[in-house]
Amino acid sequence: SIWYFMKNILDDNYISIEEAANYLGVKVVTLRTWIKLKTNLPAHKIGKQWKFKKTELDNWVKSGKSANF
Repeated sequence: SIWYFMKNILDDNYISIEEAANYLGVKVVTLRTWIKLKTNLPAHKIGKQWKFKKTELDNWVKSGKSANF
């Protein structure tokens, strides 16, 4: 349906590190640590800010890569 399509587009916008931490149920410091440890966390550096896409975070969790940390 068009609603499902639009919802996916809206959900795939970049979110901040604070929003990503909240989405994953972890602390911001944990995300920063995972980035430093090269955990394949799908993080994008835009300017000086880390940004994330929910769909990429979902895929990362589903892949099992997040279970290692």
